[in-house]
Amino acid sequence: MDSTNPASARIPVIFDTDPGIDDALALALLARHPRFELLAVTTAFGNAPVETTTRNARGLTALYRQDIPVAAGAAGPLLDKRRRKDAAHVHGDDGLGGMAAGLPAPTRPLDPRPAHRLICDLVNARPGEITLVAVGPFTNLALALAHDPSIAGKVRRVIVMGGAFGLKGHGGNVTPVAEANIMADPEAADQVFTAPWPVTIVGLDVTQEAIMREADLDRLRGRGEGAGDLLWQATRHYQQFYDARDGIGGIYAHDASAAALLLVPEAFTLRAGPVRVVLEGIATGQTIQDWRNEHGTGTPWSGHPSQQVCVAVDAARVLALFDEIF
Repeated sequence: MDSTNPASARIPVIFDTDPGIDDALALALLARHPRFELLAVTTAFGNAPVETTTRNARGLTALYRQDIPVAAGAAGPLLDKRRRKDAAHVHGDDGLGGMAAGLPAPTRPLDPRPAHRLICDLVNARPGEITLVAVGPFTNLALALAHDPSIAGKVRRVIVMGGAFGLKGHGGNVTPVAEANIMADPEAADQVFTAPWPVTIVGLDVTQEAIMREADLDRLRGRGEGAGDLLWQATRHYQQFYDARDGIGGIYAHDASAAALLLVPEAFTLRAGPVRVVLEGIATGQTIQDWRNEHGTGTPWSGHPSQQVCVAVDAARVLALFDEIF
């Protein structure tokens, strides 16, 4: 690979996650695609308790043959009043559709540092280089900012899967306006979106346009030295949920879309403007971007950095990436 060519240079990434079936698919892209240099995985509560998501992350990194640090992070949101039930009805009691027992044993001990400390340590060691890809509640990122605010100026990019902006009829998935990762810790999300670092938000507006049909998932079988077979089996539970709820004949490539943005940025259309999260009332968890700046100064968006929101996607480009790793 020609490291002098920006189009082929490797992308150093820390993956903050709550595995989770779609997290497992995203981790497959980050771990197996030659463009990525996966530095570490940090875990949080979300799709399952943090003890479960951490066990899954360790097993998945072993499955994908990644001998990298895994650090456990937030067990709950910044504010205790935000605690909600996990998503066992979507991902299964083990977070992986009943397939966690089939994961290989971890290849290294759990990193002793809490997730936010590991994030800060790695970013400080390689300033200006690392992209954070966060696809669960954003509590670890908020804790990292609180621990060392200087990392905001040292992170190359922050890519998050979360939020919903109402485009093409895509509202929230836990309330009419709130997406699950945001609702799990809205204060953390608002802090991440208003911090002085470059954030790109990959929300339901595009991830629900990227549908992996059953035929796409079936092509994973027999590939990746057992990894594809496990993912196929794990997605059976996930597909059953989405077929019953939305009748899509497959699954949404939620978290994988965040990883895909780094590989095929031309597949995504972005819109710039500051983003805030509603923290009180019936619309708690809603993500709102002031992309027109129609009301000028003195608004809740005033003085906050402009961030990027994905508003359209070429879904075929995203789904094609799985043929490059398996």
